[in-house]
Amino acid sequence: MRIFVINKKIVLSFIVVVLFTGALLIHSGEFGNKLLAVFNRDKILPIYCVDTEEKKIAISFDAAWGDQYTDGILDILDKYNVKTTFFLVGFWVDKYPDAVKKISERGHEVENHSTTHPHMSKLSEDQIATELNTTGDKIGKITGKKPTLFRPPFGDYNNRLIETAKNNDYYTIQWDVDSLDWKELGAQPVVDRVTRNVKKGSIVLFHNNAKYVLEYLPLVIERLQKQGYEIVPISQLIMKEDYYIDHTGMQKKMPK
Repeated sequence: MRIFVINKKIVLSFIVVVLFTGALLIHSGEFGNKLLAVFNRDKILPIYCVDTEEKKIAISFDAAWGDQYTDGILDILDKYNVKTTFFLVGFWVDKYPDAVKKISERGHEVENHSTTHPHMSKLSEDQIATELNTTGDKIGKITGKKPTLFRPPFGDYNNRLIETAKNNDYYTIQWDVDSLDWKELGAQPVVDRVTRNVKKGSIVLFHNNAKYVLEYLPLVIERLQKQGYEIVPISQLIMKEDYYIDHTGMQKKMPK
């Protein structure tokens, strides 16, 4: 019979490291939300990606500050016959109404990214509804279409936000491929990061005013199309009914 002697200090140190690492992961944004969901089955998740056998993905642009690259983005999308989804903040809509109209008229989805770009998880139900409906009304007046998709600023959400969004007829949308274009590392790092990480049903996050967007966007589209991906607006990728969202944020068809 073998007897194993375990050093208490080693065990204690291991426990401390595990707890500390877990705390960091839980507070690290997107991954933390997914990690929490694994252990907390009562947590509601937004849609990060879609379970599909079709080789389809969606790319999206968040617009909160600046408009200098929007026309160039639209020209590139036209060139490659690609339709995408733009999530707009209310004060951006106020400042660039002509751009909002142009995005819509050129066949892209104009969706909701809040009114003031707050941390939505810190708001009350009434405040969330105001953030949603104020911008939704503004977009509707310009485009003639009411938004049905909502992306929380900073990727910040909780159950109250998702439930309130649903009660106001919005699907809450995240992403599973972050381009990190806001880091301004150049065009090629964005191209490599996106094209290496996409899979069927992915939702990609870009920003309309990223410094290198006019350089990386055509390269990303060309490579994805060569890989056989069809790029569609988010509303054409997600399921609208009879679905559930698993612990990773993947939207799946409800089993029969």
